[in-house]
Amino acid sequence: MRALLLNFSPPLLTPRTLTLKPPFSPPPAAAAKLPLPLLHTPTPRTRRTRFVVMADDGDDSGGGDDYDMDEDEDEEAEEIDNKKDYDVEYDRLLGIGGGSFSTPGPDDIEMVSSGSFVSTQGWEEETVVNYKIDEDEFHKISLFHCDFFIRKPPDPDSSVYDFREMYVTPPDMDVYSIPRVLAPMPQKYIRCSKTNYGCYNVTEPPIDAPRDPMYKTEREVLKVFLTKHYRNRRISDSEFVLDFEEIYVIDSKSKSITRAKVVVTIPGGRDRDRRDDLLIIRDGGNSFKIIDKSQRDDPTTVIEREEWVKTRQDMERHLRKLRDFPVSNWF
Repeated sequence: MRALLLNFSPPLLTPRTLTLKPPFSPPPAAAAKLPLPLLHTPTPRTRRTRFVVMADDGDDSGGGDDYDMDEDEDEEAEEIDNKKDYDVEYDRLLGIGGGSFSTPGPDDIEMVSSGSFVSTQGWEEETVVNYKIDEDEFHKISLFHCDFFIRKPPDPDSSVYDFREMYVTPPDMDVYSIPRVLAPMPQKYIRCSKTNYGCYNVTEPPIDAPRDPMYKTEREVLKVFLTKHYRNRRISDSEFVLDFEEIYVIDSKSKSITRAKVVVTIPGGRDRDRRDDLLIIRDGGNSFKIIDKSQRDDPTTVIEREEWVKTRQDMERHLRKLRDFPVSNWF
């Protein structure tokens, strides 16, 4: 039984402006001979908000505002809009392209070029690379079954992660391979806080060997949670909170990394006050839920609830040997 505390919020969306240029006007004499063109004004597209499904059912009123376009023109307009989305989403983050989109936002971390950077995205998983890396340029995350490496951009706090280059090795070895990536990873720098999830393995001395060491305790880190900082703020910031809706889970046994599926039960949506968030992690680090901190249970209550379920199951297994029917009514 495990429980963790954490906090969250998304960056602000910058609206795009669409500039329409006046169409070409031919001379009056030529205009009388030309057929009337069909003009299509593309509707400004808004960025889709996560967890919200939007649909356009059309206008059933039969008005005269429908555009008369063929499929080729419609597909061409769609392709232009998609290209604009690509420019806004990626060029600004990678520091390429022109215009106002090349300037990073207030919550973005400046991208730094590195001569040793090798993007491992798109590589086949568990592929062993034929080169060695400088481990000082990476975050080394030591787990029970493996060591995980994620590129570490220069930063005084050493809390910036670049998920575009990652490796995994057996414990304390230099045979680097590509890890399993089970969810899309961020394409830009983000700040994260690392939390270990594991257990302590206590070995008792054998009865027939009294001279052996008494008790041996080993800590086994089975998973590591990387929780994003809200708006990429530093820990020293007065408004620092954790973004519990964006957690990346590194699994020791499967040597993989994925993004956690978090259930949010607090009203207010993405604009809520993140300081009141409480993260509950259960089921061996596979279940994540955000509740209000006012609903936090006392640790004793949580333990009693878990012990009650376990005791009930143990008692059912015991009574099953003494009766013919499978379910007991003794409760």
